Amino acid sequence: MTAIVDYKAGNLTSVKLALAAAGAEAEIVRDPAALRRAERIVFPGVGAAASAMENLRAGGLDSAVREAALSGKPFLGICLGMQILFGRSEEDGGVDCLGILPGRVRRFPDGTGDKIPQIGWNDITADDPQGFVKTSEEYYFVHSYYVEKNPCTVATAFHAGVEFSAAVRKGALFATQFHPEKSGKLGLSLLRAFLAAPAGDPPRGGQC
Repeated sequence: MTAIVDYKAGNLTSVKLALAAAGAEAEIVRDPAALRRAERIVFPGVGAAASAMENLRAGGLDSAVREAALSGKPFLGICLGMQILFGRSEEDGGVDCLGILPGRVRRFPDGTGDKIPQIGWNDITADDPQGFVKTSEEYYFVHSYYVEKNPCTVATAFHAGVEFSAAVRKGALFATQFHPEKSGKLGLSLLRAFLAAPAGDPPRGGQC
């Protein structure tokens, strides 16, 4: 079973429909026990980091998501669901996040001439060993905050004078700042690759 994590911060219907189009029967779950039983996990998110973390803790999902992300099961984070995998976000005055991946989330700088939030299509530069994404492919982004480049970065994009992490990978965990469910054929191709990916060994230590 593919579980979509419901922590009141995801565009769940769009994600579920995209997964169905990619060939998966997915279930929206908010019960930690159901999340632990899932064979693969999708962790979407839109909104703000502080309320997302509050909802995760209130539902007991924070520890279940940590376990799932490091279990070796295929795990896909999307947008805010990527950002809060990291240690800390500048959003909402500063928020401690899940701390699964090494790095920080920062706000795009003002005064560059680029609109904030970034809303729309942007191409990427990729070095993804499993080939979920490739250089020059374009995906749909909606965000004011970004993950700095870090040891887990496997794809980058540019906006507001910043090169930021467009996708990250740690073992079977893969996460994107862009929205695959809104990215047309390339997004569906990515989702199919995720659904076909095998489970792996739990990652060791802090390396990606």
